[in-house]
Amino acid sequence: MSSSPGEPVGQLPGARDVTAAEAALDGILAGCPTPSRRSPRQREAVAAARGRARDLKDAFLRTYVDQLYDEVTDGRRRFLRLDGLCAAAAAAVPGLVPTPARSDAELLRPPAEKEGLDVDQSILVSHVLRSDRAGPHLLAAMRRPTRRAGDLLPELLRTGTVELRSVRVEVRDGAAHLTMRRDDCLNAEDNEQVEDMETAVDLALLAPSVRVGVLRGGVMTHPRYAGRRVFSAGINLKCLHAGRISYLGFLLRRELGCLAKLVHGLSGGGDDAWDGGAVQKPWIAAVDAFAIGGGAQILLACDRVIAERGAYFSLPAAQEGIIPGAGNLRLGRVVGGRLSRQIVLAGQRVSTDEPAAGLLFDEVVPADRMDAAIAREVARMDSPAVVANRRMLNLAEEPQTLFRLYLAEFAVQQARRLHSEDVLDKVTRFSTGPLAGAPAG
Repeated sequence: MSSSPGEPVGQLPGARDVTAAEAALDGILAGCPTPSRRSPRQREAVAAARGRARDLKDAFLRTYVDQLYDEVTDGRRRFLRLDGLCAAAAAAVPGLVPTPARSDAELLRPPAEKEGLDVDQSILVSHVLRSDRAGPHLLAAMRRPTRRAGDLLPELLRTGTVELRSVRVEVRDGAAHLTMRRDDCLNAEDNEQVEDMETAVDLALLAPSVRVGVLRGGVMTHPRYAGRRVFSAGINLKCLHAGRISYLGFLLRRELGCLAKLVHGLSGGGDDAWDGGAVQKPWIAAVDAFAIGGGAQILLACDRVIAERGAYFSLPAAQEGIIPGAGNLRLGRVVGGRLSRQIVLAGQRVSTDEPAAGLLFDEVVPADRMDAAIAREVARMDSPAVVANRRMLNLAEEPQTLFRLYLAEFAVQQARRLHSEDVLDKVTRFSTGPLAGAPAG
């Protein structure tokens, strides 16, 4: 089904139904207190109106997602990132997704007072990603270099270093060394860390002199690991439980942006060229102490992993009530289905001294030999044939259609998890328990 030529998508009957249903929901909300103070009857009325509005959004997008996407991207000539896509969709079909102002206000509210606007965004993102027409274009848009990286590139080319708050980029002998340096919180990830990491990855991929990328944690000041290097403690639980982790800007952006660029490289004007187009380079992860959660997900996106003796790998997202991004997609091909379930569902750690360590770490060395091991690995990966072969390996292991459909389902499931009763219960216990204020788990 399609509209008349030139008819704005917002004028379609289905779009008007969405706008009217959302207006009806807003009317009910206007007569209610904040979510935590609503009576059972008020909660029931809000849930019914919200469910009707979301059913209409889903039905509308099943038919018109391609038409909507073409309209807001000028026939796929504009490359909109997730936030730009949602903002444009909110303007084209009022009520389909929250406006940027409404989303920003929601992010500032404590978890118990949120309205769950992420779920409305997830419905749009999921339909776009499922589309064989719009989905590949969104993937390409998210893998284009960020404007911030373009602005900083001249500095990197001139000085060989760029200092971001969360990440330091230094180019030495053809390798870009990206050092994560949130020393106060064990490199726990928040919105800023995700933005800095994507910028740093972009810079490494854009710099012509860089042939290999290296990811490593810096020296910590956190009391438990003061003076030691740490790779990453994963998502910042303090921010997560305070509701300050952005759905679009963190949970989806890191998968479709930074991590996708590590695996599949930068997209650009030559994506459809006969010779491959996308800029790709090999990546080495050097793990000191541990790689937990998001840190473990980074390892799964890299080509080679070196670890200091005694380090460990862990994906505890299920224990926190959420989904570890594309970790569920990538872990199985690395360690097999049974061990994947033990790690993800049961929270099993894998240390360097265990038999399974060989599936996750390519080399294990004493802490004082990490620098030498990294130098050897850089030399090994510094080859044009490595670039060509890792491109083909990633194509075989993670074809773009598989990745796109996985993220389409992830978009909805993660949004629902964020607002589920068990996660909200964890938030309450965390904020009042002995771990309140801890940076990560």
